[in-house]
Amino acid sequence: MDHLQDFHNHLSLQAGAYQNGTWVAGAAKAGKEEGCDLIGGSCIVAPSGEIMVRCETLGDELISWSCNLDECREIQDNIFNFSIHREPQEYGALSEITHKR
Repeated sequence: MDHLQDFHNHLSLQAGAYQNGTWVAGAAKAGKEEGCDLIGGSCIVAPSGEIMVRCETLGDELISWSCNLDECREIQDNIFNFSIHREPQEYGALSEITHKR
């Protein structure tokens, strides 16, 4: 699955940014080290999960982005605000142990 390395790396960064409603700066090594090809792909991900900027080559690169920290509030206060969206009284059916043979 080597052809999916970049995809999986960025997918986990994007999911983490979105689920936590925060900016993510993922730094990745690039080039070759100890005989292994490294994937590179450093990037900065917005709280929405969108990759705002990323390195494009396996050479030395520097990226930056002006991160508006106020963007975190929209996700944290509305989408993943567990204190207002969680309904533990509805969890009974999910947590009951059933044994079927």
